[in-house]
Formats: sequence, structure tokens, C-alpha cells
Amino acid sequence: MKKISFLALLFISFYGYSQTLKTTSKEYTKRVLENAEVDLISSLYGQKGDNAAVTGGIGNEKLTDIASNIIVSIPVNDNDVISVNATISAYTSASSSNLNPFDYSGSTFKNQNGDSDKNEDKSNSKNKGGFNAKSGASQANTNNVANRGATPWLESTGASRSDVWVNGTVDYSHSSKDRNTIINGNLSTSHEYDYQSFGIGGGIAKLFNQKNTEIDLKGNVYLDNWNPRYPTEIHSYNVVNGNLNNGFFSGVTIYDQNRLAIDKNSPNAWKPINTTLVTDKKRNSYSASLSLSQIISKKAQLSLFVDVVQQKGWLSNPMQRVYFSDIPNFYIGNASSINNYTSKSNIDVFQLADDIERLPNTRLKIPFGARFNYFINEKLTLRTYYRYYSDDWGINSQTASIEIPFKISDKFTLYPSYRYYTQTAAKYFAPYEKHLSTEQFYTSDYDLSKYNSSQIGFGISYTDIFTERKIWKLGLKSVDLKYSNYKRNTGLSAGIVSLGFKFVMN
Repeated sequence: MKKISFLALLFISFYGYSQTLKTTSKEYTKRVLENAEVDLISSLYGQKGDNAAVTGGIGNEKLTDIASNIIVSIPVNDNDVISVNATISAYTSASSSNLNPFDYSGSTFKNQNGDSDKNEDKSNSKNKGGFNAKSGASQANTNNVANRGATPWLESTGASRSDVWVNGTVDYSHSSKDRNTIINGNLSTSHEYDYQSFGIGGGIAKLFNQKNTEIDLKGNVYLDNWNPRYPTEIHSYNVVNGNLNNGFFSGVTIYDQNRLAIDKNSPNAWKPINTTLVTDKKRNSYSASLSLSQIISKKAQLSLFVDVVQQKGWLSNPMQRVYFSDIPNFYIGNASSINNYTSKSNIDVFQLADDIERLPNTRLKIPFGARFNYFINEKLTLRTYYRYYSDDWGINSQTASIEIPFKISDKFTLYPSYRYYTQTAAKYFAPYEKHLSTEQFYTSDYDLSKYNSSQIGFGISYTDIFTERKIWKLGLKSVDLKYSNYKRNTGLSAGIVSLGFKFVMN
């Protein structure tokens, strides 16, 4: 989820920039948009960290994502514009690969006799849980689980290690003849292997005071559905009705925290504390936002905004494990590595989950903030942003950012930027092995922990308002290249490089 929000902010910033250009054109032309415009954006994102939520708050968070985005804006007539926005994002994740840390589909490993073996079962290769849903058996040979290096610190090679996220949005905008009223509506949809979303929204903007004042009101509804995937051991336990001698667990030794093999028929054998999984596959979000923008002087502009977001449904992530401090621990793998479990030197033992993440089925979010832009001179502009956020899960956060575009020539602009973020922890968060089994709600997802982060960015922009350079019927209007480096005090770090092109169709 970190990944999708980080990239979304990037795309929104590019989209907002293109809209600024369009707004400017309204001042000088009769048509809202003179010619069709095409925005192309590509990005490469990478992160690393040691607090993977899929493995209960510890483990490898390495992630790589390649994304491409295209926005096509077409004037329907003098007053109306239709825009189509499509995004495809392909990623590989060490964290999600450990949904089934025992899945080494297609890989070669040594069995107990020292012979090379290949996974023969390809029939469920698209099953992200990594097990046969009918029998509960692992896709790989479960008799050799202990030799496969299952650990939260290494990624498995199963199907859940990679996925593709696809999103599409269609927006229709109508402007009044005096250009003082703008009405728009949009439809959107997105899909990835365990989640799909459908959205509908709209808004109205009114300009007053010779277009020096603008008020925007927007609303959106997202109707989402889970196609839930669970940690292998929990799903398999349910499939075999708790029989640890059957299915995935057949022939697999389970060890206790004292490194002793357990009696699978004992009432004290491992079992998840809650065998009820996702009961409501829906997650619905309703949002409303109000913003006021005022031109204060020839050089200064101030914008204020407030949003209200209400979410309902299954708001937990069923992929994410939780471990409790008051419940005995159980493991599969090399018993001699159990005492070293939380160290990166552990390469061959994995702890069985006590439960999946569980959170309330409602959440109310209220962010509000301001933007202030100041034109210092023909070379230098100041752009600032501040947001305060609060929700009923106990998170309060503050975001502050500054960007200083510096025009080095008629066509080239440099724009260094800095962003600082800090938040309190959700009242349902605790690190690995710090929750109690008596709690009603619990998560070890560090996105809900207390942390602060900083992001330093640097970009260069090329602009040619006359579109002298052409590709076929497309005139190149601008090129943007940007790099950002992101760090949290929890140890997570990330970098993203993006390249965007804007074309105008002649």
C-alpha cells in the first residue's frame, strides 16, 4: 500500500501541473482547450526496510515498481473536455512474496537425500496463496519445507512475489461560457490480484471577483471488493479443519519455542487463535472536499482545503500476520535457528502466525491544510504546502513541503523540493510480539506506527510553449525529469525517478 500511495502522489502532482497550464489557457482563448493534449509519465521506484507487515512487523520490505501513466485530454467543443487517464504498475515485493514463504515454485532445491528436485505442481501457479485450495497442500513438495530457507528475511519465489496494478479514469468537464463555472464528473476502476475498485465522483468550481477567487466542491465514492489471500499456514489450517497431519502440514515437523518437535495431536499444538477470516469482502469509501483559492496580489496566491473521508467494510489487510506475546511460538524449518529468528542471519526457519491483522470496520479521516505560492521574481517562485490530518484510529499527522522552481532560461526550470512528515501511532498498532491475544483489534503494519519521514527531491523541466519539436502530429510542449529520496526513522528508505512528457496534437 505504501507503494500505491507514493506513486499516486507523483501522478497527481504531474496532473495538477498540466491542469494549471489548461487553466491559464482559459484566460486567453475562447475554447477551454485548444487542442488535444497527451501526458506520458514513467517511473521507477525502489524501497528497502526491515518491518514487513506480511511477516508480522519484521522482515524484508524490499520492493521494486515500474509504472507508466498516460493522460489524454480531448476538447469535445468550445466548453467541454473529456480526459482519459490510464496507469499500469508492475511490482515485485519481498514482503508479499512471504504470504507463502514456503513456495519456491519452479526453483531447484536439495531434498533430504541430497537429490535435486523440481516443483511438479504447476496447476495453481496463479494462486497467490501458494497452496492447492482444494487439498490444502503446498504447491511445492511440503516434505522438504524445512530445507527451503523459509524466513522473513528472504523472499520466496512463489506467485505472490509480483503483481500488476491497473487503473483507468474517465473525466468529463463542462465550463460555462463566461468560464466562471466548471462542472465535472468521473468514473474510475482499478484492479490487482487481491483487490478491485470502482469509483464515481464529481465536482463544481465557481470563480468570483474577476476570477481572483475560486471555490471548489468535490465528492467521490469508491466501491471496492477484496479477493482475499491469506498466510499459507492459516488458510491451510482452515482447509484441513485443524488436522495438522493432513494437507500442507502432512510430513512437516512443527517446533515449539524450545526447539522441540511438537505432538500435532496435542491440544497444545499450534493453531491460529481465530479461524474466522474475511467476513465482509466490501470496502467502501465516501469523500467530500472543499477548497478556497484566493489571488492575494500580483505575486501571491493562497489556497485552503478541508476533506472528510468515511470508510466502511473490511479495512484490515488479510495478508498481514500478527504475533502475540502471551501465546507460545511455533516454527517450521531449522530448529537450531529459532533463537536467532529476528536476526537477518536467520535464513531457514519461519514462525507460524497467531492471526491475521484485524481492525475496526469503520474509519473517519479529516485532513485540512493550505497552499501558499509566491512569485519572487522572473527567475524564482516559492511553493509551500501544509496539511494536518486526524482520524478516529488515533493517528494525527502533519505534512509540510516546499518547492522552489528556479528558471535558468526561457525553456529550462530547476525545482528542488523538500517534504517533512510526522505521525502518531494508531491505537491498534504494536510491533512484532507486543500484542496481547485479549485485544479486539491489532496490527503490526508500520504504516500505522509512530514515525517521521523526510523526502528530498530535485527536478528539471523543459517547456516549449510553441511546440517547435514534433513527433508525427504531436508537438512536444514540456519534459519533466525528477528524482526523490525518501527516508523514515523506522529504517524504511526509498527512491523514485520519474520522466514525464506533454504533447499537444496539432
